[in-house]
Amino acid sequence: MTTASDFMGDVPSAEARRALKREKRLMRITRATGPLTAIGLGWIVPIMKIAAGDDPRANLKGLWQGLVVPLLGILAFLAAWAALAPQVQTSLGTVPGPAAVWGQAEALYADYQRTSADKAEFYERQEIRNQKLVEAGHADRVKIRDYTGAPTYPEQILTSLKTVFLGFVLATIIAVPVGIACGLSSTVSGALNPLIQIFKPVSPLAWLPIVTMIVSALYVNASDAMPKSMVVSAITVMLCSLWPTLINTALGVASIDKDLVNVGKVLQLSTTKTITKLVLPSAMPLIFTGLRLSLGVGWMVLIAAEMLAQNPGLGKFVWDEFQNGSSDSLARIIVAVITIGIVGFVLDRIMAVLQAAFTFSGTR
Repeated sequence: MTTASDFMGDVPSAEARRALKREKRLMRITRATGPLTAIGLGWIVPIMKIAAGDDPRANLKGLWQGLVVPLLGILAFLAAWAALAPQVQTSLGTVPGPAAVWGQAEALYADYQRTSADKAEFYERQEIRNQKLVEAGHADRVKIRDYTGAPTYPEQILTSLKTVFLGFVLATIIAVPVGIACGLSSTVSGALNPLIQIFKPVSPLAWLPIVTMIVSALYVNASDAMPKSMVVSAITVMLCSLWPTLINTALGVASIDKDLVNVGKVLQLSTTKTITKLVLPSAMPLIFTGLRLSLGVGWMVLIAAEMLAQNPGLGKFVWDEFQNGSSDSLARIIVAVITIGIVGFVLDRIMAVLQAAFTFSGTR
């Protein structure tokens, strides 16, 4: 006679079910390791594994290397900075320490909040005044004016990001097709290689006067959304940052498996399909490496270009503070330096995520 206990033997125990759930959680965490590492948050993985029930001792080393060691390095840098900064005398006083720089960062944010409130009040008063004119039958006297206050620090960061994005896109549009042509044709590569080697090391400070004169001659009716100074800075960024993408694209295309090219010839694929179906997928890792390098170069070049072109971004902020010469200027310049570094790191992480999403490896 069959009893209930005969069926219970096929049912997993509560402990087995918990172990199975734990293994599933750990598998999900393992799959998330790549994306988290790409954005610089790989140190979260050991914490997640410990929380999911994995052996803490096996994850403490990864947590130490990924989180504790970098934090100790930052704290050591801040301690050395705070100890050595008062020892250096400049024309503006001693070099500001971390506390003084943090105070200026707070002051810049307070200035942003104050300016935002003034701007909101300005537009509110303008709207009330125009509404009264319309109600009084003087609609022809209604005027819409823009707020003309000085740009705040966050707005200058946004201007720099717009400028570098414009220059980076222009560089990519030029570099990728030219790189593909160089990789596919030794004749094109031989013709362009001398020009690449000549123009690649040219400084942005050398390009800037030429670009300024050409843009001033051609871009006569400048729009408010894209002023002439932004166009000059963006083109200078383009001229200095396109080379890593061009060279890496050519190298990636030239190094693809020749069997793939032969298969394309056997199948009589068109040039467009050969490039989109065979060449680009194979060369994509090196292309993204070039794009990451180009974006980093463009971000560095941008600051110098904005200083001289007077584009209202971070470069102009640094130059204005240097010319200002007040007791707070040096601390504000250091705030800008740290901002430039953080933004550059974030941009590189974004490119790393895109590279992980659009390229293939042996594990995916």
